[in-house]
Amino acid sequence: MSTLLQAKGLIQQYRTAKTFLGKTSTMRAVDGIDLTVREGEILGIVGESGSGKSTLGRLLLGLEPPFAGEILYRGHPMPEPRTPAWRRLRAEMQLIFQDPLSALDRRLTVSAQIGEPLEIHGLAAAGSERDERVAELIAKVGLRQDQAGSYPHELSGGQRQRVVIARALASNPRFLVCDEPVSALDVSIQAQVVNLLRDLQDREGLTMVFISHDLKVVRNICDRVAVMYLGRIVEEASSDAIFSDPRHPYTRALVSSVPKIGAGLHGRIILQGEPPNPAARPSGCAFHPRCRFADADCAATIPELELHDGRLAACRKLRHTLRSAA
Repeated sequence: MSTLLQAKGLIQQYRTAKTFLGKTSTMRAVDGIDLTVREGEILGIVGESGSGKSTLGRLLLGLEPPFAGEILYRGHPMPEPRTPAWRRLRAEMQLIFQDPLSALDRRLTVSAQIGEPLEIHGLAAAGSERDERVAELIAKVGLRQDQAGSYPHELSGGQRQRVVIARALASNPRFLVCDEPVSALDVSIQAQVVNLLRDLQDREGLTMVFISHDLKVVRNICDRVAVMYLGRIVEEASSDAIFSDPRHPYTRALVSSVPKIGAGLHGRIILQGEPPNPAARPSGCAFHPRCRFADADCAATIPELELHDGRLAACRKLRHTLRSAA
């Protein structure tokens, strides 16, 4: 599989609001990420809220410039936002949002919203050509043609998300970032949207980054998974490897939380404490305050992603944790 997009040493940080004493601090949302997205795959990005998943997604799309590091798309540096080269690239890269109702304009019909990217990118002339393309997109995502004149409030949550997907597909993109695309939907509808995305990926040859905290969904749709904790990737491997044989202590805790029929709470790993504040990162390995295997060295040294038995993991105690888990 060839490389579509590559992130090198990616860092993004923000200044926090001033306190009543007038002081500000820096929050590092993404902290030195190296990541490769292969053409035609669905790469999952998982982790708890505040781990930096959505920030990473925006960076990969070039929607905001990184504080440090670079992104290569098809071997070329990502253009600066708002430049002509950046605008030309927008047709190839699209974002599917978490909340479809917020992502849609409540004043516009389904047809108008799906047709808008066609006009912006000059992909279809007004009139019959545009209408034919909109009808094709409506059919592609499994909506009825009589819903073209509907407004967002007249549709169900699943139907609205299909409109969002159709609008994203209007510009014939090659790369989609799906940011929690089913978290706002009922469980019964989630499977339909996930199956639609997988079918579209197969038919259109799309490359996707699928951001989610729902590991059941990630397991069903993703080919490969990167696990994030406090702005860093702590493990990266094929989906089968992550869910059948997780290595990093944090990944093992996440995977153990996925319900299994007849298993109850047996084998569930309960993490102690809450995720640290990104504006006050722990020293060394960010996970060490919650890790049962951590020692003084873990608090002093930031572990790097290293290859272990065919997967990448960032843990100094990896061999010890595997022996303990056996």
